[in-house]
Amino acid sequence: MDIESAKLFAMAIAIAVGVMGPAIGIGLIAAKGLESIGRNPETENSIRSNMILGIVFAESLAIFSLVVALIIRFVS
Repeated sequence: MDIESAKLFAMAIAIAVGVMGPAIGIGLIAAKGLESIGRNPETENSIRSNMILGIVFAESLAIFSLVVALIIRFVS
């Protein structure tokens, strides 16, 4: 295996592993947020804003793994 193939495999593994955690986290955040809204509809606005904030933080980890994969691909 040459160095270019190794880079492509490393890039694929970095993005695949780096996105699995945030994907599971976003699913759990959304599920628990909707469950909370269903139990207490009066606090919908507060729950929704906190849920969106949690999703943004989880998604930032996925973006970070994308940056790491691109660094692996394009830096020597």
